[in-house]
Amino acid sequence: MAKLTTKRRKSLPKSDFGFPGQKKYPMPDKAHAANAKARATQMVKKGKLSASAKKKIDAKANRILKKK
Repeated sequence: MAKLTTKRRKSLPKSDFGFPGQKKYPMPDKAHAANAKARATQMVKKGKLSASAKKKIDAKANRILKKK
């Protein structure tokens, strides 16, 4: 996974995030998309993320992961 620096994270378009309005779960590449899915699962188990929000994050990550 490529390192995502603060400067690069701030320069990402909102469309590269699982939660665009809050700029959470960045997905600039496949490795970050897979990681976002894993972190979303953890947050649901902890009760800090709703199942519907996880579904949206997973859908976005799956689109990125299927790109060649």
